[in-house]
Amino acid sequence: MGIIKFRSITIEVSVIALLFIAFSACEPEEIPKPKPNIIVFMVDDMGWQDTSVPFWYKQTPFNESYQTPNMQRLAADGIAFTQAYATAVCSPTRVSLMTGMNAARHRVTNWTLHKDSLQPMEKNHPTLEFPHWNVNGMSPVTGDSLAVYATPLPKLLNEAGYYTVHTGKAHFGAIGTPGENPLNLGFEVNIAGHAAGAPESYLGTENFGNGKEGKEIWAVPGLEKYQGKNIHLSEVLTFEALSAIDSVVTTQQPFFLYMAHYAVHTPIMPDDRFVQKYLEKGMDSIEANYASMIEGMDKSLGDIMDYLADKKIAENTIILFMSDNGGLSAHARGGEPNTHNKPLASGKGSVYEGGIRVPMLVKWPGKIAPNTQSENYVIIEDFYPTIVEMAGLETVETVQTIDGKSFVPLLMEEEIEAGVPNAPKEEVRPLFWHYPNEWGPEGPGIGASSAVRKGDWKFIYFHADRRMELYNLRLDIGETNNLVAQQSDKVQELARVLTDHLKTVKAQMPIDRITGKQVEYPVDILSSNTVKSEE
Repeated sequence: MGIIKFRSITIEVSVIALLFIAFSACEPEEIPKPKPNIIVFMVDDMGWQDTSVPFWYKQTPFNESYQTPNMQRLAADGIAFTQAYATAVCSPTRVSLMTGMNAARHRVTNWTLHKDSLQPMEKNHPTLEFPHWNVNGMSPVTGDSLAVYATPLPKLLNEAGYYTVHTGKAHFGAIGTPGENPLNLGFEVNIAGHAAGAPESYLGTENFGNGKEGKEIWAVPGLEKYQGKNIHLSEVLTFEALSAIDSVVTTQQPFFLYMAHYAVHTPIMPDDRFVQKYLEKGMDSIEANYASMIEGMDKSLGDIMDYLADKKIAENTIILFMSDNGGLSAHARGGEPNTHNKPLASGKGSVYEGGIRVPMLVKWPGKIAPNTQSENYVIIEDFYPTIVEMAGLETVETVQTIDGKSFVPLLMEEEIEAGVPNAPKEEVRPLFWHYPNEWGPEGPGIGASSAVRKGDWKFIYFHADRRMELYNLRLDIGETNNLVAQQSDKVQELARVLTDHLKTVKAQMPIDRITGKQVEYPVDILSSNTVKSEE
């Protein structure tokens, strides 16, 4: 009886199952949600305040000088990070973005150009002999002892099905190396990217520098159809980027667009669409040109956002906005040098906040609350694991150690409310900078150094004279009050944290020309001073 019942139940269940399958077959199949498109919008040399979007608790005079309505639009749609960091110069930032590694580990610690060669200003320093850092940049293949071998971010995305487009400044590898060409790093399309980190000219009327004898390495490649025309490079790059992704927007294939403007790097050349109004405001002519380049970059951002809306893909497109280092101030600007980022100290090339703190915006429709701010600090190597997570890549294998931490959790925090600053998490994570190099121009904080930020505290160690500085950035954003003498315990703590990091990643240190020995780690200097004081 039990068996019959069992069989009958089995028969009834089977009938129900068959009916369910039949009805289910009549229903449309669930369409898997497409992967998000991802745009990294990278600006060159843009300072923390080179925008009408405030990245502080209040508007600054610089915020009031510039007009960036599309950055305002992006900020209204997403989240602004008020304490976002890059490195002090360009190539280290770009290699960190593409590898997820801290500069001390990947050793591309200065800007790259000529194969196998230190920069000229590094060869004759009066007191320091600089290490042979990875002057050839990054490489997707082994075999170059002066390049960092790594699995590039676009390669991972391309292998996951993304259509990968590079537009603008590359500056990943030296002339004649694999890293020179973005196509070797996983990009399917390369628009105007090569080894040089600046254009010879932004102007189509000057052929973007092509044809100038002796300037061939700086001429922007591949834009022949725009040569001779009255058009600015920022506009050209935007046209070409949108043309490239237009081929896939009607398909299910997601795209990764690395929109890397040459602007606002030198040469500071006017964007004729915007410069006149800044001149009429009485702005210094160089600064008016600079402001017009800022607005031209912003127009590019707006054109891209308009395109996404017109194609009805804006809701499935993530935009990450960043600058590769702090604003230029030591040279080539109008007005007094080293003042263009106040209240931040100094500018590009400096370990002070003016050289490393940058504007950062993120828009992720449906995932993060619009019009929010976050005081959590992040650094450029965090973009690699973040984008991997955003793209939904669950398992990835890389040949390099990833130093960056995904900031997706900071975007997704449930407590974020529109317009309310997102307070830092309790867990305190150190951030590191390492520059055993010489940049060239002079200015506060410019020179060989290492630094760590942990919580509100920032500790700096200068290699040439072994000078140490300590600042509380929440109380002293301008780094005006060196607290080394008053906060010896904090100095000891952060010197140990920094030293441990440098040793762990096998960071290169300069050689002292007088002693012939490697520059000491900061804890060694502190120990030596302690011994001397006891004697």
